[in-house]
This record gives sequence, C-alpha cells and structure tokens, in this order.
Amino acid sequence: MFNRNVFTDVLVRRYVRANRIPAVHPPQAPRLHASKRRWSDSSLKAFETERGCLSRSGSESVSAQEISEPVHVRECCGWDSRAPLLTQAAVWLLLCVTALAAHAGVREVGAICLTVNDLGRELKFFTNTLPFELVSISDASGKEQDALLDLRGVKLRIATLKLGEERITLTEHVGEKGKPIPPDSRSFDHWFQHIAIVVSDMDKAYARLLARKVTHVSTAPQTLPEWNKDAGGIKAFYFRGPEDHVLEIIWFPKGKGNPKWQAGAGGDAGAPRIFLGIDHTAIVVSDTEVSLKFYRDQLGLKVAGGAHNYGTEQEHLNQVFGANLRITALKAERGPGIEFLEYIAPPGGRGLPNDTEANDLIFWNTQLVVDDLSQQTGALRGNGTRFVSKPGVNPAAQIVRDPDGHALQLNQAAAAAEVSSLPRH
Repeated sequence: MFNRNVFTDVLVRRYVRANRIPAVHPPQAPRLHASKRRWSDSSLKAFETERGCLSRSGSESVSAQEISEPVHVRECCGWDSRAPLLTQAAVWLLLCVTALAAHAGVREVGAICLTVNDLGRELKFFTNTLPFELVSISDASGKEQDALLDLRGVKLRIATLKLGEERITLTEHVGEKGKPIPPDSRSFDHWFQHIAIVVSDMDKAYARLLARKVTHVSTAPQTLPEWNKDAGGIKAFYFRGPEDHVLEIIWFPKGKGNPKWQAGAGGDAGAPRIFLGIDHTAIVVSDTEVSLKFYRDQLGLKVAGGAHNYGTEQEHLNQVFGANLRITALKAERGPGIEFLEYIAPPGGRGLPNDTEANDLIFWNTQLVVDDLSQQTGALRGNGTRFVSKPGVNPAAQIVRDPDGHALQLNQAAAAAEVSSLPRH
C-alpha cells in the first residue's frame, strides 16, 4: 500500500476540495453599502414616483448549491501498491496540476451590461417591447466605483433584469453622461457587440417587434442557407434599442444550438413562451487567433463551436455588403456564451476610439466570475492586458479590455456569492 505523508494529504485535500466547489449563480456587481441599495418593489416604486415611467417589477430568490461528498483517494487515483514509484509520482503531479487548474480561469459568464443615458426609456423598452423582468434597481457611488470605472465622482443607477436564466444590467451615469453610440456605427466595426435573445417562434417574435416599431438593422428575419452545415436553418434578426444598442433575436432548429432552447418553450401555465433567454453575446474581433489566446488560453473559456457565414442572407442580416464571417463560440461552465465575429470581408472595420470612457454608451461590459481575482489579474497584467480599473482599490472586481477593446469585468467568486445571497423584497 502506498504510504501517504503530510505532503500527499495536502494534495488530496486540495484535489477533493477543488472538485467540490459549487458554481456560483448568478454573478453580480460588487456588494454595495446597505444604505445605497434598494431592491425590487420598493426601488421600482421610488423610480416610478421619480420618473413616472414604469409599471413592471420582479424578484428572484437564489437557492443554495448542494456540495457533493468527497471522493475516496483510492477511487480517485486507482492506487495499487504494485505501481512503480515513478508512476505514483506522475499521478500525484497530475492531481496537483488538476487542482491548480480547478482554481484558475473563468467559472461563469454572468450579466451582460449596457451603459445607457436614459434608464427610464430603456426600462420601458426591455420590459414592454421585450419581456425582460426587472429584478432590482440600485445606486452606487464612492471611491471603489471611481477606481473600477476609472472615472471621478461616479454616481450610478443600475437596473438588473432577467430573461429566463440569464441577466443583463442597464447602468445610467446619473452625474456626467457619456457620448452616444456613433451614428455611423457598422456591424463590422471592432467595437460592435450585441446580445442574442433566443425565441421559440421567429414569426411571432418579429411580429411583436414590428408592432412596436423597432428600428431595423436587418432588412427582415433571415434564414441561413442549408448548405451551411454549422448554421443552416438558423433564423435571426438584428434591431436597435432606444439608444442604438444592437440586439438580435435568434431561432434554432432541432440539432442546432444549446439543447435547452428546444425544451424551454413551455410557460408556467403550459402556454408557450416566445422569448426564452440569452444564448450569447457577440463581439467583433480583428483576429480570431489573437482573441483565442486571450479568452481561451488566459481566461480559460472553452471553444464550443464555430461557423463560416457568407452570402445574401448574411448581408441582409448584418446590413454589410459582401459580409464574410468566421464565427467562433466560447463557453464557461455556466452562463451565456461569448461569440467572436471576425469579418474576413469587407475590410475597413474601425477600432475602438482611443477616447472611449466607461460612461460612453459604446461601453458594453460582460461580467465574468473567477475563483481567484488577485491571481487572475496578476497573470493578465504580466501578459500586458489593458486595465480600465485602477489597481488595489476594489478587491472584489476589476475591469479589463480584450485585444480589441471590449470590456470585461472580473468578479471575485466569493464576493459574487455574497451579493447573490442578499435578501430581496
């Protein structure tokens, strides 16, 4: 029998613990002081009184995750006293690497965050034109917010909304407003980002949007051709929100997309739901391989699929003549995906303006939950990643930029769990 010593006991405990850590859901922004937080009904009532703009509310409780029983070391390792010493050492080394890997990288893709200038108008759109449910409205300010966003005198009003299992936030800078989205923005500019909302019936979903007179990006819903083995049969439509954020509705045929979208159309009372949830957020990248080195190799996301889209349907979908795209889908353990859109053609996609700040409407922010924020940010700094946030002020969150300037907020898992456990009224 192999003799365990203090060193091996530490490795075993670390390995078992790493495999018992439950995923945290949902990730949230860093905890605000109690005096600055107002939840659900009370916050919505105050918001209605102040702005007279909304009549919809919602709340959600978060259930605890079960923790599995530890795995016996013999079952885990298949230890045999006859195994050569070098073999045993190699197994222990593998366990050590596995344990470290379990603590590295992104655990979950969380809320997708939009910066807005008129929160009341945006809330009307997302809860009436679209059927998002309001979860909470909160205020945030102080030195931690200043450092997080690299701005001075930050005063935020943040609305959290959900659709199915996924969440978005709408953040209004109550003090200094940012610049609007450039009116000449194009779908192949490198700052482009959208969220893809899954629908169970494209015709009914489009009819709802058409009745509410949304601004089209696509000429009409497009069905991707059957010759495209990866995306054939998928239906999609791009449109704009009140302040020109681009959104997409998407329908997956059987055998395409996440299987949960095929099973998730039933409503609480058996009536079919049309709008199901958020499948992914899509970002334009200038070089897929460079972006993979960041998202896959440094953040730990997994490549989940891809496609090569071109043709008349793609041109009408994106409103880009000659559109030829390489698409790469990535996933974490939980949450919506992140999808790369690399335009092989046409050329000329513009980079993020150098003067972009966190209060500008072009500033999208995808939240990611990590197990060890300090370790993750240290590694990113060592690799030359650009940071929005100032170091050392906010221990629970840091905002970084990917190679094309898209913003990502890294949230410490423990802090995200603490926020998600707060009571909601």
